[in-house]
Amino acid sequence: MLRLAGPLQSWGSGSRFVRRGTETAPTKSGIIGLVAAARGVRRAEPLEDLLHLRLGVRIDQPGQLMRDFQTAQRPRRDRNGDLGWQSLPLSTRYYLSDAVFLAVLEGQRALVDGIDQAVRAPEFPLYLGRRSCPPAGPVALGVADDSLDVVLETWPWLASTGVQKQRRERVVSLATVRDAAADEPAAESVRDTPVSFDPNRREYAWRSIARGTVTIPNPHGTVDPGPEHDPMTLLGG
Repeated sequence: MLRLAGPLQSWGSGSRFVRRGTETAPTKSGIIGLVAAARGVRRAEPLEDLLHLRLGVRIDQPGQLMRDFQTAQRPRRDRNGDLGWQSLPLSTRYYLSDAVFLAVLEGQRALVDGIDQAVRAPEFPLYLGRRSCPPAGPVALGVADDSLDVVLETWPWLASTGVQKQRRERVVSLATVRDAAADEPAAESVRDTPVSFDPNRREYAWRSIARGTVTIPNPHGTVDPGPEHDPMTLLGG
């Protein structure tokens, strides 16, 4: 289990050129990249042992979408040797501010244990999607014997105390995004499985994801959930 929280996060799955977007939840390529950095894997090295991991993410605190408009210049000398400045292309980058996610990686016990140890003492710095987004606090939450789905349904809510008090309900419904089972119908496909991080031949494969919700107790909740709303009652009968 991984706690992904920080002032800023950015999880792009299809960003190109001068517009760099972010998904609303961490991507598999971003989390595999974080794990590879923790294990000291360089960009040109193979990732085969990590590609079989199953991923599930729970959105404990969605945060706020933030846009950053960037300008840049670099020094350049003209034909006379005089130093000037060359303007670089303008870029727009999007981030998630003040978000918190629970990410769960499921696989062989030895591999998962090694990942947990590596994240606790990483070889390279860890970041949340981009190098400018370091995590706030420890990332590793330990290893569980339960399945990915059980952990997503039972792990305590990771949102900040302030957010938990604002929600007030005794139980909250949290969105999840996970790797779909092979026989699961109506799965959504995203090109988000990293095959290679080599800058000379970046490659990503498709994966099927399933979206859902889980109900988690709110330790600071004071209000019992009301009856389920049925919009069809407005039609009479």
